[in-house]
Amino acid sequence: MHAAALPSPTQCEQARRARDARFDGLFYTAVRTTGIYCRPVCPAPPAQPRNVAYYPSAAAAAAAGYRPCLRCRPELSPANAGRQHDQTLQRALALVNDGFLQHQSSDALARAVGLGPRQLQRIFVQQLGATAHQLHRNNRLLLAKQLLSETGLGITEIAEAAGFNSLRRFNAAFAAACHMPPSALRRQSTAINSGQPVLRLAWRPPLDFAAMLAFLDKRSVPGIELIEAQHYRRVIVVDGKPSIIGVRASSQQHELLLELGDTAAAAIPGVVARVRQMFDLEADLDTVHACLQRDPLLAQGIAARPGLRIPGGWDGFEVAVRAVLGQQVSVSAATTLARRLLDQYGTHLPGMPAGLDRRFPDPAQLANAPLEQIGLPRSRAATLRSLARACLDGQLDFSRGQSLPGFIARATALPGIGAWTAHYIALRALGQPDAFPAGDLVLQQVIGQGQRLSQARTEQHSQAWRPWRAYAVLHLWHLAATRTREPI
Repeated sequence: MHAAALPSPTQCEQARRARDARFDGLFYTAVRTTGIYCRPVCPAPPAQPRNVAYYPSAAAAAAAGYRPCLRCRPELSPANAGRQHDQTLQRALALVNDGFLQHQSSDALARAVGLGPRQLQRIFVQQLGATAHQLHRNNRLLLAKQLLSETGLGITEIAEAAGFNSLRRFNAAFAAACHMPPSALRRQSTAINSGQPVLRLAWRPPLDFAAMLAFLDKRSVPGIELIEAQHYRRVIVVDGKPSIIGVRASSQQHELLLELGDTAAAAIPGVVARVRQMFDLEADLDTVHACLQRDPLLAQGIAARPGLRIPGGWDGFEVAVRAVLGQQVSVSAATTLARRLLDQYGTHLPGMPAGLDRRFPDPAQLANAPLEQIGLPRSRAATLRSLARACLDGQLDFSRGQSLPGFIARATALPGIGAWTAHYIALRALGQPDAFPAGDLVLQQVIGQGQRLSQARTEQHSQAWRPWRAYAVLHLWHLAATRTREPI
């Protein structure tokens, strides 16, 4: 048992007995007499405490020789990255979840987060009970288990989605992990959708999905995304192939339903990771709220909207461009400029349905574009061109494994990008939980209770909210919107 990385034994036992969804993904229950590991919400009759061991991750339970339960399906559990206070581990986990280790080594992962290989391995084992490679491999096998259980994809396609170039090796690895071959699990599966592939993405309650969609809807750009009837849809392009994905809430479980459309099998892990980030599904809001609600103002916001999460963006460069477009103008004005940009420089996608038939321009299309033609001031057009060139030459990227201070320093080194823009990009494109645009006028006024604070005082006031200041931003924006009766 990895006591330092787990809730207390009493909490684990109480959560297991109560099938408390708030602990889903924060630990796993392994039963010695059956050799099976489960989620805390497993519907099976609870085992006797003397037969139970607790593990901080599914990979740790798998490494100890346990196989995943077929009833509660650990592959559906949200990850536990959000509860870790170790920011280096958060960055490393983000890279692992984004598939970094599919083509890179553990040494490269350690370098990416600024640690030595042994130091990083020690952190993973201490906090998650497994090495980074064990976590990556188990994640892919659990994704394969989900695809076998919920979709009609062929086993060869599923092997490709799981990162295996050899079907023989996939069959062997899956059988070792699940104690049955993939074909046997497929025969047992009863929830396969005969239409387009749909995956279940779990989250720990609460989640204010309506507020998330309202935020995205206000900023949506026709041609690349569409939000209606509590259903988010977007056109994506992977390896030159366009597809439409959809996200909607399940009416029965703490889950979102991800419609994969014609997404190629090899691209599925990346799509799942992006959607989970975009809707902030890994968040452990109990931990966030325990920090923030010590402030009376934030306690008021949390009481009003306990399920607020960070609304991410599908593409980092797109978020960054739209952040620059939003400098010193309203959200509606920024969205109008984004629509003009898409009309002028976006790529038309033949054969796609109207309203979801465009691709947002990439850095190469904007690096030398006469952006003044869409109504941008000369200085802001120059900023967008500098941003595009920085992305092309590798000076700036939007990988989630980078540190917040490092990203802010690189972004603000570009002409026309200040701290507000850099922190806003970090909040929405990188999912940085401590991003805080202290220069935001709304934040300054709400924190000052009607009196506008300086940027320095706003920054100072926010220190007590670390490392969860991005969540404070969402609550403060919503508090301001409630008072003015305007959506954020």
